[in-house]
Parts: sequence; C-alpha cells; structure tokens
Amino acid sequence: MLRADRSGTRPTPERRVTAALPRRATAFGRRESPSFARRATLRRSLRLLGSFRFEQTDPALFYGGIAVDTAELIGDFYRDHTGCSLTGATVLDVGGGPGYFADEFTAAGARYVPVEPDPTEMHAAGLTVRGAVRGSGMALPFRDDAVDICLSSNVAEHVPHPWRMAEEMLRVTRPGGLMMLSYTVWAGPFGGHETGPWHYLGGEYAARRYRRRTGREPKNRFGTSLFAVRAADGLRWAARASERADVPAVFPRYHPRWAWWLVRVPGIRELLVSNLVVVLVKR
Repeated sequence: MLRADRSGTRPTPERRVTAALPRRATAFGRRESPSFARRATLRRSLRLLGSFRFEQTDPALFYGGIAVDTAELIGDFYRDHTGCSLTGATVLDVGGGPGYFADEFTAAGARYVPVEPDPTEMHAAGLTVRGAVRGSGMALPFRDDAVDICLSSNVAEHVPHPWRMAEEMLRVTRPGGLMMLSYTVWAGPFGGHETGPWHYLGGEYAARRYRRRTGREPKNRFGTSLFAVRAADGLRWAARASERADVPAVFPRYHPRWAWWLVRVPGIRELLVSNLVVVLVKR
C-alpha cells in the first residue's frame, strides 16, 4: 500500500486540538457533536472489532464492513459541514487497495477515485475500479485543491512517511473540503496486524515468530510494509495542520461515543485507542 518524521510542536493554547470533539465545534456551526456520533454505539464497536479476525482469511467480509462504516463516517461529516450528501462529490481514497470501498461510495453518488502504488494490491480481490490511479500517497499525482474529499483508511501504518502522506492529502483537498485520516495505532491490540499480540515484544520478533509458526512471511512485514505509528504522532500532526485547516474531531474509530475521551489521556491512548481518526476541514 501507500508514513514520517515525528517532528512537530505541541498545540498552542489558541490552536489547541481537541482530543474528541470541541465544546463549540469550529467547523460545524452550533452543532455540539457530529452526526456520526449517533452511530458510535457499543454494538457497532463489537461488530467492527470482531471482524478483524477475518482480515486474512476472509478479506471481503472484513473490508466490506469497514467500507460501509467509512462511507457512513465520511457522509455524516461531509453533510455536517456542507449540508449536502455525497452526490457529485469527488472522493480520493489514498491507499484504496483492491477496491472494496468503491461500491459504497458510488452507491452514495460520489465520484470515487482510489490511488494505490502496488498493482498486485489493486487486483488482489479480482475487483476492477474504473478510474483507479497508480501512485504513491507520499507524492499524490493530483494538482492542489483537486478534490472535495480526501480519505485514507488503515494505510498510514503501512507507509514509511505517514505525515508526508497526510500533507499530500491536505494539499489536494480543496478549500472547504474534507480530509479524513484513520490509522492503526502500533501499541494498540491490533498494531501488529496478523503478527499481534507478539508485536509488544518487538516488530521484528513478531515477524520471525509468525514465520516460524506458519512457514511464510507475514503480509504486513515490520520495517517494510508495517511501521510503528503512535496516537501522539497524529495529534501532533493535527496541531501543525490546524494552521491551515479546522480540526473538528479526533477520536478512536472503533470505540463507542462515550469512550472517545481516551484520546485525551497520554499513554493510555497508545494502548487503548486502537485506531485514530483525524478529521479536518481545509481553510
């Protein structure tokens, strides 16, 4: 698939990035919480977390469920911001892979364009996505301000410079457009993907153990196609990006709404957030 330096400054008081939702949402008028919050139930959390066990054995089941959830997430935030549905919106999916998201966004009326650097990944599921682009998320082959929505779901942990990719995503999003970056946190229970939970003893150790146990290399090879990304890294990048975009929401993707506060707590968020979502509206 389609990660970066971890430099950056802490949020200044006047530009403080909220850990879940601002008390007064900067990009959503008087709305105190996004529409998507109503979907963030315990039932949804259990369904999505349970699907992870099928990531390798039945990817269509796993990624199909993630695709539905992603389209709902994007649709809700876009409607909150613009008052419009996804009909007619151009959606650029960075790291779109084999195209599981295409049907969901197309059904919502969007013009869906996936970007993927690996041709084998693009065709892994035998799906064909019209308009798919081969290219790197760290150097997107699109002009500035080109798309209404730019998203990346579960990709940042698979690239060596994720914040370079995030900068590229923000660059190609038009002013007033929506950007959403969602990634797996390394110290969370799914950080090692199929090599977990042994990644807690080190990514290389986990990869070697997987190879001894299965007789094959893991698909997500630490240091090559899987990297350690922290929740704090995403928060720092969001703080820097707040100079150019509003940051209406940063929250743990697979948690119910009442647990979104975990993002606010250093240390604990690395272990319990699992997957961090950063939503921005470009100014």
